[in-house]
Amino acid sequence: MIICRTPFRVSFFGGGTDYPGWYREHGGQVLSTAIDKYCYITLRYLPPFFEHRIRAVYSKMEICQHYEELKHPAIRETLRFLKFERNLEIHHDGDLPARSGMGSSSSFTVGLLHALYALNGQMPSKEQLTRESIHIEQDLIKETVGSQDQCAAAYGGFNHIIFHRDGEIEVRPMTLSRPRLNELSDHLMLFYTGIMRTASDVAQTYVENLGAKEKLLRTMHDMVDAGVKLVQSHRCICGFGDLLNEAWIAKRELSPNISNGLVDEFYERARDNGAIGGKLIGAGGGGFLLLFVPPSAQSRVRESLSELLHVPFSFNRNGSQIIFFDPSRQDFSQYERDRTARDIKAFHELGKR
Repeated sequence: MIICRTPFRVSFFGGGTDYPGWYREHGGQVLSTAIDKYCYITLRYLPPFFEHRIRAVYSKMEICQHYEELKHPAIRETLRFLKFERNLEIHHDGDLPARSGMGSSSSFTVGLLHALYALNGQMPSKEQLTRESIHIEQDLIKETVGSQDQCAAAYGGFNHIIFHRDGEIEVRPMTLSRPRLNELSDHLMLFYTGIMRTASDVAQTYVENLGAKEKLLRTMHDMVDAGVKLVQSHRCICGFGDLLNEAWIAKRELSPNISNGLVDEFYERARDNGAIGGKLIGAGGGGFLLLFVPPSAQSRVRESLSELLHVPFSFNRNGSQIIFFDPSRQDFSQYERDRTARDIKAFHELGKR
């Protein structure tokens, strides 16, 4: 049995420049951090006592004989990518809800890929997990997603991530003193708006025509450099909040679907009560609202947004990790392997009819 824990992320600057349609021509970069909220994937080889060969439990439950029958795209395509033919049971649990802008879909894919490799006795590198999960999401599932979430999930930490024109991805950990990192973390607040949306649907409204927004995306690209310089300097950390406000104003120009009247009301109410800046996490449209608030004003902001759920969080140093491994439950008898082979053959014969 395997349990894999993979972090969610908070992205500060550069979102939009991490789409291959943009960075393959212009280059891109983001500043983001993994946080102490996680996606958990539990795997085990399914014992030979059941009529089904695959059981997947997430917000729904699927039982089937072959991964090609699965409706969950990330599970189906990850198993297809690895050519995984053994009997399998999958359970997913998350600290935060899906479709909320925290990179949950990529954390799921990275975590599942990592757990499946571990189940087979393999240890993939962070670079391999990043590259293969991007391939699964962008090329196999064909989701309209960027490439930053997979990096954050696989590597963890607070990073400056650079997307080169040749497709290479460079992850530069931010070298900050512990007091400076704590100072930044202490100024951040996260609120759940309760507005559910699918990131790829929001992104679809602006990704297909990124070239027409070149000036805006270059501005967002430059804000990453400004954010990196600020946190590595001795300047007042409140400048980070000012940059977040500028980035949010710029990002809203990408598409009318980035924000809405309710989110705008939440944001202005927070600003009126001491927040310096902030943004919706992820593609926009809903999910989580990140705010930069001096500690002296945080109680006022909480009261002004009392209808929203405040979610305290900290930065996370570690990327996807195997946190439980029980080799005694790794395998079953030759009977199980023989039965798997028979079932696979029967499944494919049925598909030819």
